[in-house]
Amino acid sequence: MKKITGLAATAALLIALTGCAGGDSGSSGEGDDNIVVGFSQVGAESGWRTANTTDIKSAFEDAGIELKFSDAQQKQENQIKAIRSFIQQQVDVIAFSPVVESGWDTVLKEAKDAGIPVVLTDRAVDSEDESLYVSFLGSDFILEGERAGDWVNTEFADTDQVNIVELQGTTGAAPANDRAEGFRNVVTDPKFEIIATQTGDFTRAGGKQVMEAFLKSNPDIDLVYAHNDDMGLGAIEAIEAAGLVPGQDIKIVTVDAVKDGMQALADGKINFIVECSPLLGAQLVEIVEKVVAGEDVESRIVTEETTFTQEQAIEALPDRQY
Repeated sequence: MKKITGLAATAALLIALTGCAGGDSGSSGEGDDNIVVGFSQVGAESGWRTANTTDIKSAFEDAGIELKFSDAQQKQENQIKAIRSFIQQQVDVIAFSPVVESGWDTVLKEAKDAGIPVVLTDRAVDSEDESLYVSFLGSDFILEGERAGDWVNTEFADTDQVNIVELQGTTGAAPANDRAEGFRNVVTDPKFEIIATQTGDFTRAGGKQVMEAFLKSNPDIDLVYAHNDDMGLGAIEAIEAAGLVPGQDIKIVTVDAVKDGMQALADGKINFIVECSPLLGAQLVEIVEKVVAGEDVESRIVTEETTFTQEQAIEALPDRQY
């Protein structure tokens, strides 16, 4: 009996030691198969971002993967702290949407040294060392800017002079940089003049405030190019407060295609929207599962997106998910 008791105690000790060696992965008792992912989100600055967060959380819940979620509140230092916390917790994969493009090499090297793969979502980093992350899932922001510019070229084909104001996204953010670049790639005719450009931080309040200033300093504005719907919606408020008709007196082109933006397009207050889908959750889950399984994943995965006119928005709205 003593021998049996001793064997049982030894077995119990071995089990306990095995559990300690596994570290604190945040698992819920499902064993080694349980995947834990740390995700750092930019914030909740827009309807697009809220839809993105909801979709990612739902996708991981449906897949049975534990998600440790952190909201950076649009501050890079908060994201760096979150990533370091994920490293300490020894999560299986780290995913994040960078607030800005630069300044990530140090913390990403820390993740690499810890053996934790990193996946970029929605936004890129400008690191020259592409080994610091395994994949980047997101839109082609330059293409989005080019699509907005193509519409402008067509819409104003018979106009001699077009004064444009630009509501840019957060300074230093990949979508702000690339959407500005893409637009300028195709809007090259000298008749197009970008008379003012300023960041509205991707927020509706920021778009309204900047547009109010634009209207005071530039009385002859023909077009607003907003890097996202929320800033475009803020611009609409400012235009209407100035006694002008958005979509007519001043035309508006935006990027995103969230419900509020699509409704404004259907109502004729926005003239054209380039889609940027926030529904990245299912694709991110697939990437994570492949990475954990040791399978190869593409280093750049582009989401499929379209554009919308007023008629197309009216048709799409009833079934719009976000």
